[in-house]
Amino acid sequence: MGMSFMSGSFLVLMALFMIGWGFVRPHRRLRLIAITATSFVFYGWWDWRFLPLLVATGLVDYLAALGMESWPRWRKCLLWASVVSNIGVLVFFKYLSFLVSQIGEAIDISAPVSDMASSIILPIGISFYTFQSLSYTIDVWRGRIRAVRDPFHFFAFLSMFPQLVAGPIVRATELLPQLETPGNFNRANRMHGLRLASWGYLKKAVVADSLAPFVNEAFSSNPELGLAWWIVTAAFALQIFCDFSGYSDIACGIAYWMGYRFPENFRRPYAAIGPRDFWSRWHITLSSWFRDYVYIPLGGSRRGSIRTSASLTFTMLISGLWHGANWTFIVWGAYHAALLQVERAMNGGRSTELRGVWRLAAWAATLVAVLAGWVIFRAESLGQASSVLRQMLGASGAGELPSMIAVPSIALAAATIAAACASYALAKRIPWLAPSSWPTPFQCAAIVAALLASVFLRGPGSDFIYFQF
Repeated sequence: MGMSFMSGSFLVLMALFMIGWGFVRPHRRLRLIAITATSFVFYGWWDWRFLPLLVATGLVDYLAALGMESWPRWRKCLLWASVVSNIGVLVFFKYLSFLVSQIGEAIDISAPVSDMASSIILPIGISFYTFQSLSYTIDVWRGRIRAVRDPFHFFAFLSMFPQLVAGPIVRATELLPQLETPGNFNRANRMHGLRLASWGYLKKAVVADSLAPFVNEAFSSNPELGLAWWIVTAAFALQIFCDFSGYSDIACGIAYWMGYRFPENFRRPYAAIGPRDFWSRWHITLSSWFRDYVYIPLGGSRRGSIRTSASLTFTMLISGLWHGANWTFIVWGAYHAALLQVERAMNGGRSTELRGVWRLAAWAATLVAVLAGWVIFRAESLGQASSVLRQMLGASGAGELPSMIAVPSIALAAATIAAACASYALAKRIPWLAPSSWPTPFQCAAIVAALLASVFLRGPGSDFIYFQF
């Protein structure tokens, strides 16, 4: 078993790191070596065979960036060397099997080639650290940052263990300058980090892991649930949000405790008003990465409506493919591209401010559209996605509630989400109800309660969903 945030081995590693951090933090070289070494242990614990791959691809980018500054005439060639090596590794490990299987449906492919492609193991976190490393070489090429000379400085950035395998994607411009400093290792940051991490554990263990068996049973058995598929889809929407944002909260919490800051990755996505607003709230670091390194270089919205539509569609298709080598992800990306195109056409490319009943209607329409998209994302195949969507539209009648809806863990997950939403709404109107304003003993008690709930009220354990991406 890998060293997941939910494993005992990670807690031991984190305890050892926390003990030593106070001693190494003031010393730049020791600090960078400690982060790099801990990150390599963390990653190598999953499968030590993939650690050399992380180091090798990182060295290509580290040397390419240095070469850009040493030999300006070769800047573009070195940039392409970095892009091709990173994308090439990603394509080989993540998409080769899919490509071979699709080609095999049209022409005969020899058995050894097919067997080789199907036996490839996907290195965990490769989609995340590949994009993180690419942001470094591209920004060096653009002149936004200087290439770092110290290899430990670079690898501390690339392999930073809290966010290494499932994000958030932290760009070089955001993290490299922070790593030059000891960080703000003060009481407020440590307390905030603990609060954030404990909330992340609660979301993952109590909510996401409780909903997972319910969702998995529905999609694996493919029952005729009729309109009750809306309940399953809503459960998956909560599961994937609490699972992924839970990981991000833990990662950001650890970084805060260390004295550093990772960018926000989620901002109440199911409160979005429109598809564009949703993507400004969901997996923010990936959305902004595609915006800045794919959509805008393709022309963005500056080169006419046709070019804008083509750039937007291409970006969303690539975004869907980033999630996995499956037609469901590609169609999911195309679906969201279509939603964005419709919104853009309706608004004339401008943002509009809705109020009152129109805002409520726009929120409801957005939520329904997002839920329909989650069906495509979660389905085992396009055929299953089509069947489920037809049932959600009433093709099979009202249907029956899934049998697992009465399981206590489902009720516990729902109660946790309801309590969290109520607390957030109240805290916005009554500031002293916000946990950050509580006296320290109350904050500590809340942290301990959240961690105890994560241990004793957790659902059946499962890996974080985004580990597979």
